[in-house]
Amino acid sequence: MPVVSPEQEQIGKDNFSGAVEAVNTGDVKRRDVLKAIAAGGVGTSAALFGYSALNKDRVKVAFIGTGDEGNILLSEHPEDYMEVVAIADLRPSNRERAFKGDGNEVRTGLIKKLGASVAGKIQTFDSHKDLLAKKDELGLEAVVIATPLMTHSPIAMDCMEAGLHVLTEKLMARTVTQCKNMINKAKEKNLLLAVGHQRHYSVLYNNANNLVQNGLLGEIKYIRAQWHRNNSFPFSDSWQKGTPATDKELSAEELKEFGFDDLNELINWRLFEKTGGGLMAELGSHQMDAASIFLGKVHPIAVSGFGGKNFYGIEGVGPKDKWDDKREIDDQIFVTFEFPGANYDPADADKKRDKCIVTYSSINTNKFEPYGELVYGTRGTMFMKTEKEAMLWKEDGRGSQGGGPDQRLWVISGSEAGGGPVMEAYETSSGPKVATGGTDWATNVSRGYREEMEHFCYAIRNHGPDHWPGGNPKPVKEGGLRCNGVVAMADAIMALTANLAMELQTRIEFKPEWFDPASDAAPELEHGVKA
Repeated sequence: MPVVSPEQEQIGKDNFSGAVEAVNTGDVKRRDVLKAIAAGGVGTSAALFGYSALNKDRVKVAFIGTGDEGNILLSEHPEDYMEVVAIADLRPSNRERAFKGDGNEVRTGLIKKLGASVAGKIQTFDSHKDLLAKKDELGLEAVVIATPLMTHSPIAMDCMEAGLHVLTEKLMARTVTQCKNMINKAKEKNLLLAVGHQRHYSVLYNNANNLVQNGLLGEIKYIRAQWHRNNSFPFSDSWQKGTPATDKELSAEELKEFGFDDLNELINWRLFEKTGGGLMAELGSHQMDAASIFLGKVHPIAVSGFGGKNFYGIEGVGPKDKWDDKREIDDQIFVTFEFPGANYDPADADKKRDKCIVTYSSINTNKFEPYGELVYGTRGTMFMKTEKEAMLWKEDGRGSQGGGPDQRLWVISGSEAGGGPVMEAYETSSGPKVATGGTDWATNVSRGYREEMEHFCYAIRNHGPDHWPGGNPKPVKEGGLRCNGVVAMADAIMALTANLAMELQTRIEFKPEWFDPASDAAPELEHGVKA
């Protein structure tokens, strides 16, 4: 990500905030939402995305899976939209953790969030099967699934077969075939199927995309995304966990019933090919989702890349605890996606070359740069940093009115510029033509967890009897889910096909039928799945 000075970073934040406010001048709703966020309003994105609180008509929901991600979702769950009536988890330690939390603000636990009296009424179950047996008694309407990746599809299918709406964590499923089965089951049962790619409900990303779609960055030819971590220090890998004493009570029969060979495979599921999807599924899918949003949700043309175990399990490399690591997933991945450019036409020899390249890397041995997405346009550069901040700089070049990381900018409206909104720069020592505004709203934003759950519940109550008008999910413009199963399947196809490309060490072209839920075609059927 860009190495800029604190002063240049602050200029970038001011530029982004000011550009958003300028572009939104005529959008009263969007402008008011930003003001409310700056003032510390709660749930203000509901106004932006077009839904309101349910209050006394809350949806009765159960959370299946209460580990790392599930506990975050429990802590973020919108109590004015959801009534949590039950939790289910195979692991006793996770069931306890759901109520007590981790003693921080990220995973607060149900007792701190709701109070001991309310939390005490929430029922606990050892598995989703036990939960479903009591669904009528609970008055259950929907579930939130945050379990190991390989269990997303079987649990979601069981829940939809039982008539429950589903919000499942990303990646949607372990295979594209499973994704299609989930979509078709939701359609058959006329149920909502949402997937937790929370950037679709992030006010920060929504406003960033608004700048992109208004042409402020010009033509995007390259996006660089990364999520680098450093696990080279002893005991620094958050994906490698110990075994709590209470979890040792689980029997081999119980584990095998849900597909796990042993307890380690359940606890450290992200490290194994069968149970997880590696760095691309757990980290890269978020950022490919963001890149796809900025490019108009177009499907990619092709993918290639390299992945390998270059650090873990190599004797003499790093501390000894890394030599003995038995993980199966790659610890370093480098992927290149080819997306269609604005004028791409596969039938035209010249226009066929019009592509936007998206690169993604994830490593485990250095975190010098923060994770995020860097969007390079012909007229500007935008940096989305750790899902919490955004920066914008105008591109400098011959014939332009200045630019670069040291210059502030203002936005000229379409009427003044003779087209869409454009950026103009000015020296930092001089005053702006149009005030850029502050960054209060852009540094006080939610990552979208709460908002995706809010809208899920709102849609359950307000879609009416038909969640699949004309055989398709309800469109976003009509209040439909921003990340439904069809949208999320595209993200899964990108991540899982990238894994195949790295395994086979070849460039793989994406096929339109892979993205069609009505087709049986899937990349794993054509190229094979990692065992």
